[in-house]
Amino acid sequence: AGGAKRPLLSQLFQPLNLQGGGEAGWDGRAGEPTCRSQKLMLQGGLIHPSSPGCYYYMPPAVRAMEKLIKVTDEEMRAVGGQKLNMPCLSSAELWRASGRWDRMGPELFRLADRHGKGYCLGPTHEEAVTELVAAQSNLSYKQLPLRLYQVTRKFRDEPKPRFGLLRSREFYMKDMYTFDASEEAARQTYDLVCDAYRSLFDRLGLPFIKVRAATGSIGGTVSHEFQLPAGVGEDRLVVCPDGHFAANVETLNGEQTSCPTCGEKLTQTRGIEVGHTFYLGTKYSSVSNAVFYSPENKPQLAEMGCYGLGITRILAASIEVLSTEDSIRWPSLIAPYQLCFIPPKRGSKEEEEGAALLEQVYDDLAEALPHLAGESVLDDRTQLTIGKRLKDANKLGYPYVVIAGKRVCEDPPVFEVWHQSTGQVLFLTKEGVIELLSKVQVP
Repeated sequence: AGGAKRPLLSQLFQPLNLQGGGEAGWDGRAGEPTCRSQKLMLQGGLIHPSSPGCYYYMPPAVRAMEKLIKVTDEEMRAVGGQKLNMPCLSSAELWRASGRWDRMGPELFRLADRHGKGYCLGPTHEEAVTELVAAQSNLSYKQLPLRLYQVTRKFRDEPKPRFGLLRSREFYMKDMYTFDASEEAARQTYDLVCDAYRSLFDRLGLPFIKVRAATGSIGGTVSHEFQLPAGVGEDRLVVCPDGHFAANVETLNGEQTSCPTCGEKLTQTRGIEVGHTFYLGTKYSSVSNAVFYSPENKPQLAEMGCYGLGITRILAASIEVLSTEDSIRWPSLIAPYQLCFIPPKRGSKEEEEGAALLEQVYDDLAEALPHLAGESVLDDRTQLTIGKRLKDANKLGYPYVVIAGKRVCEDPPVFEVWHQSTGQVLFLTKEGVIELLSKVQVP
């Protein structure tokens, strides 16, 4: 048909080690603590260790990450976000001016160029974006609010990188910086972006809690974290069982044990921080003199906010909270591939007919549902039984698995379809398969 060649599992650059037990440090460094997502991502050939806290992201992980970025872009555009890209290298002067060159301490990766000028590898870009906006010398109030964001690699010299992509030294982050004409407008922007984060986590089907947070080295006066409850989480949270109140323990004075709204006893839990929002006021705009001109043509400092989403951390955290001990479960929207096709075993009586019928389903599916055309993998390891390949497909977490099994020689042919999220096994004709898959969403 001259269409795109279907990916064959045997040719994917995804070194599987699905037999890998939980032996400690099997990512090459004995004794390093591992968690579920790190173990599953290593076994499933999604990441490969490089140096401490740095990983190769293998092709399936990149597919998932690109989908997550697409969904993020949709949510950011919906709140008027404009995407840009800022340099990873940021001059030391810029950071000295804001006082963070010293305040960030050893977490900042610092380097000097051949002329002896100091730089850091950006962990975040408040200084850079504020300097950029300050350079626009005649910004008018009519151009506000300005909501600028990027998705780029960030760097943090973690003292103890661990848990794979949950705490690494190089990671992808979506960071948005907003400029408003008044505090009131900036607070409206704050609520808007928080709602966009809510919407994102809801679409991914991730059980998040929004908690009051400390402002830390970023600064500002209001801050919230979006946390995914998980035993391996590094943050201690207190939550009102009726949902009136949630906070990071570090924000509480003393031992607050009951909800300030309803008086219920607060419960403790642990969480993985996947998003953080800050209202900054004029903390950075006053340093760089980022001003806009008011209706009276007077220069006024812009009121700012900043908003981070850990892209690679959401990837790992979603595997952490959705998966079983030995099987990856993805938010279905961002699974690297939606479908796995399993043809009959070599030498079985269904072999020839089954393989041809499966090809036919594959081609008809691509035609009927073009958005799913690049979303399938064919497990061509036909020397293995269907059961063994199904087990592997289950471990890798494809949302749907379509098998040409015993009933493929019936008239009409019947395929066995495993639907991951519901745990159902369905027996469907080709038309039935296409009908089922017509509901699948990809970003």
